[in-house]
Amino acid sequence: MELKEVIEKYVLENAVKYNGKANPKAVIGSVIKALPEAKKDMKNLAKLVNDKVKEINKLGVAEQRKIIEKKYPDLLEEKEKQEKDIFAFLGIKEGQKIISAFPPGPEKYPHIGHAKALILNYLLAKKYNGKFYLRFEDTNPSLVKKEFYDIMLDNFKWLGVEWDKLQYASDNMHLFYHLADKIIKLGKAYMCSCKVEVMRKNREKGKACKCRDKEPKQNHKEWKHFDKAEPGSAVLRLKIDLKHKNSTMRDPTIFRIIDEPHARHGNKYRVWPNYDFQNAIMDGYYKITHRLRSKEFEMRSELQRYIQKLLGLTITYTYEFARFNLEGVPSSGRVIREMIKKKELIGWDDPSLATIVALRRRGFTPEAIKNFVISTGITKSEATMTWGDLIVHNRRILDESADRYFFVAEPVLINIKNAPEQEIELHFHPHHRKGGRKLNTKQEFYITKDDLEALKEGELYRFMDCLNFVKKGDEFVFDSLEHKKYKEKGKRIMHFLPVQKDLANVEVLMPDKKVVAGFGEPLMKTLKIGDIIQAERFGFMRLDKKEKDKLVFWYTHQ
Repeated sequence: MELKEVIEKYVLENAVKYNGKANPKAVIGSVIKALPEAKKDMKNLAKLVNDKVKEINKLGVAEQRKIIEKKYPDLLEEKEKQEKDIFAFLGIKEGQKIISAFPPGPEKYPHIGHAKALILNYLLAKKYNGKFYLRFEDTNPSLVKKEFYDIMLDNFKWLGVEWDKLQYASDNMHLFYHLADKIIKLGKAYMCSCKVEVMRKNREKGKACKCRDKEPKQNHKEWKHFDKAEPGSAVLRLKIDLKHKNSTMRDPTIFRIIDEPHARHGNKYRVWPNYDFQNAIMDGYYKITHRLRSKEFEMRSELQRYIQKLLGLTITYTYEFARFNLEGVPSSGRVIREMIKKKELIGWDDPSLATIVALRRRGFTPEAIKNFVISTGITKSEATMTWGDLIVHNRRILDESADRYFFVAEPVLINIKNAPEQEIELHFHPHHRKGGRKLNTKQEFYITKDDLEALKEGELYRFMDCLNFVKKGDEFVFDSLEHKKYKEKGKRIMHFLPVQKDLANVEVLMPDKKVVAGFGEPLMKTLKIGDIIQAERFGFMRLDKKEKDKLVFWYTHQ
């Protein structure tokens, strides 16, 4: 296959993968992989790729697919193979019954890391025609809040995830108590009244305390009266192995007293299961076959499997993948709460955060978030991602879907001497939704402060789809209408707005929380809250609210 064919093939592949918009850098990488000799002349390769990208990106996705079907059908076969292989490492056999789950703790607003585990487990169930359970792990009343249940349900639905069963671990308290009874009677758990510091030191040293030797009957008697005990006076511990290499296996606590009202159950319970016991029971009792989760849980897997085996429950297969960090973005609930308290953030939806509410409010799409988290991989290797890595997925979608408008930030008024009166019509989108944006121009225009400061004496400039003009001394003089003349001699093309009464007053909240003010074209007043547009030469932005005298947007990205 010749170089030009290879380039076309991989431009098409990349374009179809990302909603019709190929990325030249990604294409160059694919071409070099297929034809290493192409690397010898990078300048020529870059030119050929850029030219082909411009050509292919003008086509719709449907047209791009037709070309692939006709000329490069192997790409479709490869894509199908890749989609099949995403969970290949799990070794799931055809017809095997799959039930996966995602169990968040309703203790903070979900962020993009939650989205990864949620989406992977959902896609796993969907791929193998299995079932997907959403389960709230809400057995720590001191952290659980109603607002977190509500926001998670809302965010997960927005991400396009559908669950077959919604569960609340706290609705299973009698099951937890019943199975604790069973373990105590088996002599595999004991009531421990040691102080926390003593217990911690004993576990570190692998040393048993006097409580460990109590008879099952005595432990069961104390357990039955546990709900009357003082907080911190005792806990129920599993009896496993105090010398175990995995410290989580050294007689862990499985029940303790928390004297705080629960968001759903009030003061009904005082004795609450610890995470590992509750998690193992919910997975095993409800026959969860597979769970993909972040690596922070890796050391806990052995303990959870032990509990399931001890009680004769389903042994859940878990795979712990590496977390990714979004550079410079806090994800810790504790850190975010503190920053909100100090007014360093405006809330959980601060535009600098990667919480789902923040991404949604800024204008990131569910499909982009899904594509991004999948692209981070299901591996054990830690990765640090940047906003740019996420933005590239979102831009490909918005490039295809967002309508274009003129927004002039920090506007300044200029007069173009001898400019003719015109009614011009602009496109909502360059490839579809053509026309529809009409502006009446005379001699007075608003342009951005930056554009004004860049204008130089005697140079030819152009207002997009409008006219050409020249700077002469302190004046700006009409030159011509034709784009062809600008193409031959022009130095800068810019957007603008004609001076008129019905322009929209616009404010845009930037990610650094600065506010950029300016004018928008009149049609922007017809936008609905939540609409995402592309402000030409400024960037994508989402309409957050409509006030009496202005439109307030949140900046998405360039």
